[in-house]
Amino acid sequence: MNDILMDKASIIRRCISRINEVYRESDNFRLDFTRQDSVILNLQRACEASIDMANVVIKTHKLSVPQSSRDSFSILEKSSHLSPELSEKMQRMVGLRNIAVHEYQSLNLDIVINVIENDLSDFEDFIIEIR
Repeated sequence: MNDILMDKASIIRRCISRINEVYRESDNFRLDFTRQDSVILNLQRACEASIDMANVVIKTHKLSVPQSSRDSFSILEKSSHLSPELSEKMQRMVGLRNIAVHEYQSLNLDIVINVIENDLSDFEDFIIEIR
């Protein structure tokens, strides 16, 4: 793994650690807007670092140019650098990030909680699979 990928992997791991720390320490996450903001910001950062990692691999292997953030994972899937299952999961994470960034008012807290409780490991799976 090159230095850029290692740096991005470190960012992702730090964000996931922070999400877990903030979420687990909250007695009532649903009512704690500061903790919600912290979790959502770190989800955004983890997504951005994942997209960056995908684009580094795409550039390194001279694959096609992504037309969108989701497309980065699709290109990796088509070139056998990423499993179809993980590609789909990462594309869904990008969708969540897009809502968090562009349509924050419509962000569904139940979805965020589901991601925290069930899907954060997808980021680590991505780091491992992309090597």
